[in-house]
Amino acid sequence: MMPAVFALVAEDGRTWTVNVEDENVKIKGLGVFNPSAILKDHALGSDVILAGKKLTILPAGLTELRRGMLRRAQTIGDKDAGILVARLGIGRNDTVLEAGLGSAGLGLHITRTLGPSGHHITVEPREEHASVGLENLAKAARAWPDGPRHSHLDARAEDAVEETQALAPDGLDAVVLDMADHSPAIAALAPLLRPGGRMACYCPVTSQLERAWEACEEAGLSVDWAGEIMERPWSRASRGGVRPANGPFGHTAFLLIAQSRAA
Repeated sequence: MMPAVFALVAEDGRTWTVNVEDENVKIKGLGVFNPSAILKDHALGSDVILAGKKLTILPAGLTELRRGMLRRAQTIGDKDAGILVARLGIGRNDTVLEAGLGSAGLGLHITRTLGPSGHHITVEPREEHASVGLENLAKAARAWPDGPRHSHLDARAEDAVEETQALAPDGLDAVVLDMADHSPAIAALAPLLRPGGRMACYCPVTSQLERAWEACEEAGLSVDWAGEIMERPWSRASRGGVRPANGPFGHTAFLLIAQSRAA
């Protein structure tokens, strides 16, 4: 069965994700080609030459979609996305609200996690960011046709309480906030969490973390965990063995997870 989306991966790891269409398309960095014709002539796992590049044709999994995604706003990386999904405890059947969609780096992880019976609600007031994030989520929906229901609100999270309640009348299992000022959204959305539901805040600086912590406690939430995730990549050494890779590593942002423990 021909996939709806596939990935073209260069030897250096650069990745392009391509919708399967039976017409010529222009992809930046690869030129003009017919995606359907490529899949008819080459199997998944085989190589093709485009624009002088040797590319491997692979299924469009989560990693490929993240690497090939369109970008505008700062993207939550997989290091932080993984811990957010894990500590929120989200899974199949859950309803999750993500405020501050950006380029949908975290949204791709949420989509992959919820399954066909879940509901992913995104909120983003900036059209220039939402257009990019929604296009990335649309490509994910093509790649994963068994994904969750998706609803989008063009609004600030604190101004979209009534619309959120209409979309999730039984409450929210989780909320993720990635914005400059979390406090108004925390106060507005905390009452919509089901008992046991969790809220996560992504905070680039410590002052944001402190304000978010205080706002969660004022909203009646219990802080489960707050901190940062450190990463130290390794690489092969030229003379044999492995060693820490050159370049920056470690901090990206501070994370906070709080839980609703009252009806």
